[in-house]
Amino acid sequence: MKMWSGRFRQALNPEFERWQRSFPFDQRLLGEELAASGAHAKALCVAGVLSQAELQEILQGLEYIGANAASLLKDEQEAEDVHHFVEKQLAEKIGQTGLKLHTGRSRNEQIATDLRLYVRASCDEIVSLLQAMAAAVVEQAEKAGAAAMPSYTHLQRAEPVLVAHWLLAYVEMMLRDASRVADCRKRLNVCPLGSGAVAGATLKLDRAAIAKELEFDGPTKNSMDATSDRDFAIEYAQVLSMIAVHLSRWAEEFILFATQEYGFVKLPESYATGSSAMPQKQNPDALELIRGKAGRVIGAAQQLTITTKGLPLAYNKDMQETQEPVFELAATVPMMLKVATGFMHEVGFHFERMHDASSTGFMNAMAAATYLVGKGVPFRKAHEVVANAVRVCVERECELGELPLAELKTINPEFEEDFYKSVALEAVLDCHDVMGGTARTRVAEALKDAKLRIEALGRECHARA
Repeated sequence: MKMWSGRFRQALNPEFERWQRSFPFDQRLLGEELAASGAHAKALCVAGVLSQAELQEILQGLEYIGANAASLLKDEQEAEDVHHFVEKQLAEKIGQTGLKLHTGRSRNEQIATDLRLYVRASCDEIVSLLQAMAAAVVEQAEKAGAAAMPSYTHLQRAEPVLVAHWLLAYVEMMLRDASRVADCRKRLNVCPLGSGAVAGATLKLDRAAIAKELEFDGPTKNSMDATSDRDFAIEYAQVLSMIAVHLSRWAEEFILFATQEYGFVKLPESYATGSSAMPQKQNPDALELIRGKAGRVIGAAQQLTITTKGLPLAYNKDMQETQEPVFELAATVPMMLKVATGFMHEVGFHFERMHDASSTGFMNAMAAATYLVGKGVPFRKAHEVVANAVRVCVERECELGELPLAELKTINPEFEEDFYKSVALEAVLDCHDVMGGTARTRVAEALKDAKLRIEALGRECHARA
């Protein structure tokens, strides 16, 4: 029997009935539904709708459903949604008392509450996974020590940087991601229960007590907004889209750097596959899947936004379509992070190849111009002078540090013997001696700072666990 069937005399069209059921996917909200139902039952007892004995009977019934969920879900064929399933199972277990649970509430507020609980738990998981990923990257950055590599702009060699500096760029992204997730969690952590279908509950329920029971910061402020709000789901999806974009960028660089053309990265065999045709191949499938899954995540975020863009207040059946994208996100992004973290723990680097690449290709040109600036030459003039020197080197197939001093002086008389020391790799690295720069002392400081921030994030995760 449907929860709403009293007004109807004609049965639903069978195809429509199957099509409109959400139970095949919203059953994953069972834990959240049981928790919210327990909180509502306690509020009904305080309001005098349930006796203490009835409350205990209902709570025990809910506990039974949770403990036997696997078998009960397996055999269920009739439930329209997870709310109907719980009410149906409760009535079968404890009889008429179970039918009292729906007093003073609506499925509109139930799904709004269940989804908030689900997204909140997902936020906590994702922050923990971001913390683990960032820690794995820092671990590799520490192992890299003073190893250098080329940095790139426009996919052309730019300036040498420490490998650790490159890796820490991704740590910054992950820590920003964690901050965004935490901010999203804070905003969603209000409780819709007591909002009724649209106008508020018809009983004097203690909404603050219900919210506290479910560890929300408080109740929602407006019943119409509470039952129709999916901002939290959209924001969650957008935040996870940013995580996916960052992971995709990270994966792309490792894919490039693992090619023979670059030769900077050694793929771990446990995160690579071979070719069925070419025996020599080692393919970065884990990274490619991460890159590919980013499109799925971004698509889910767009779906949520488009679904809600034209909906009038308050609840509309369209909102049923906001659930599956949330479930997709909550499954996909954590797996992306788990695979990325495992990969990061096992990946290897060809530091010698990276060092050689960072010592050629005129990546010390900026340092050479800075040298002339130190001699009093205006930067725009110094830029032109070094560009002329590079042109000569290209013609002679040599590096800046290999041009004789006499020839350098014909280009500009300010060049002296100390020029060669200033364009050596270590000096080029250390001339970027500003906060956030790749100078060795600055990167050492940045590593310490990153570890402290990651440890603080870990403490926050532990406190919520």
